[in-house]
Amino acid sequence: MTDESKSASSPPPAAIPESGIVSGERFRSLGDLREAGARAASALHDVGVWQGDIVALLLRNDFACFEAGMGASLLGASTVPLNWHLTADEIGYILDDCGAKVLIAHADLLTEAVLAVASHVEVIAVETPPEVRSAYAIANYEVQLPVPVWARWIADYAPWTREPRQVTGPMFYTSGTTGKPKGVRRKPVSPEVGQRAEQRSRFAWGLDRPPIRTVMTGPLYHSAPNAYAMMTVFSGGLLVLQPRFQAEELLALIERHAITHLHMVPTMFVRLLALPETLKNRYRLDSLVHVSHGAAPCAPDVKRAMIDWWGPIIHEYYAMTETGIICSSDSATWLAKPGCVGRPVPGIDILILDEAGMPVAAGMPGEICVRSEVTSKVSYHRADEKTAAMRRGDFVATGDIGHLDADGVLFISDRKSDMVISGGVNLYPAEIENALNGLPDLTDCAAFGVPDAEFGERMVLVVEGGDALRREDLTARLMAQLAAYKLPRVIYRSAVMPREDSGKIKKRLLRDKVLDGQLVEL
Repeated sequence: MTDESKSASSPPPAAIPESGIVSGERFRSLGDLREAGARAASALHDVGVWQGDIVALLLRNDFACFEAGMGASLLGASTVPLNWHLTADEIGYILDDCGAKVLIAHADLLTEAVLAVASHVEVIAVETPPEVRSAYAIANYEVQLPVPVWARWIADYAPWTREPRQVTGPMFYTSGTTGKPKGVRRKPVSPEVGQRAEQRSRFAWGLDRPPIRTVMTGPLYHSAPNAYAMMTVFSGGLLVLQPRFQAEELLALIERHAITHLHMVPTMFVRLLALPETLKNRYRLDSLVHVSHGAAPCAPDVKRAMIDWWGPIIHEYYAMTETGIICSSDSATWLAKPGCVGRPVPGIDILILDEAGMPVAAGMPGEICVRSEVTSKVSYHRADEKTAAMRRGDFVATGDIGHLDADGVLFISDRKSDMVISGGVNLYPAEIENALNGLPDLTDCAAFGVPDAEFGERMVLVVEGGDALRREDLTARLMAQLAAYKLPRVIYRSAVMPREDSGKIKKRLLRDKVLDGQLVEL
């Protein structure tokens, strides 16, 4: 198999390009991307893809993500970006559930097991590019697979010239933390409604402030990084793909490409702050104007430290795949109201409901529900009962617990599914986790419920940290801030917290380890 990176890309120009995509030593202009996308449409149509069909993508961040997305869009088909960390069986489940006609995958991900679960669909291999091979220590090998190779395959087709079909956009699958993953479907909306929804994202992410020059490390199989990257490229901005997050390398890329915007998760902040001061001060970062973070809670001390370092350019947003952007907060708002996620963006209504489904007063916690022009168009693929369970009249339930203060600023307490009911009392793990923020020697922590014969559930805590971390210090910190009934009954130590790429801790895996006796009490 010929290395497509040699034939389908050119090296980055000596001068910093105005637009397009940079990945390692490769560069693709917007014009080149559009031509490749048009050829991809013709190729996909030739293997039976048409309006309403599904093209699955098992890709790390690469040019093919954009080319395949454009090709499917021209045909009125949807892409389903797959988390490439999934097992073959998990991939097979999603391929069957979404009814994919085609699977486009990096060659090294096409194992025998993946090829077996994808035996009923057309499979196209994308040569794994050198910067991805280097980042993930993938052997530089010649791949021999009995399937077409993306770059050469689409090159054999003339660009699609027929009228584009109605666009439905990608279908993202939820992480499946409470069961099988669900595909989030969106019915088409009018161009005006679609533009207003996109503008909410541009506002929250600062993408309404060109020029835009950004680095994307977050995986494009997640909805927010995907939308952020696509908006950047197709509005004429520059997108630099970092194959895998490395803190100092990010600083070097910011300086090298005069980066203006970033989309990040709190874990990246933590790793940046852990760099020695000499490295933090080595690179020029004054080109940055807007840094967005979301996807997971950010510890207050971490956020303050980032604002102190980079200035008041740190913006937080609250969103979910089903609804899009809900709230945004600039640095000034957050410093005035620590822990908030900001105010609803234009076009979003928020309602806080109690367990009986009744609105609560300002300051009172309840389930966060959202309404906009697009929420009525959202459903779960082939899951009518789950779609109905998400509805609260005209509103969509986010599954989060929180409150609006008197100024209309939103605070999130916890996930409703994470709430622990012990002896009939509602307990919120986030209260425990927030109380421990900034404790010396504590790297991270996660609280959650496990079954209890007497109380139904009991709260436990798992911590990650240095050898000096002591149970007495944790308990003293918690007792100073929380009522005794809220304290965890058992505290365990974990060498490393299992995480999603978004930065969220995989509490389900930790819970399984606790129940299986794999963790040691602190």
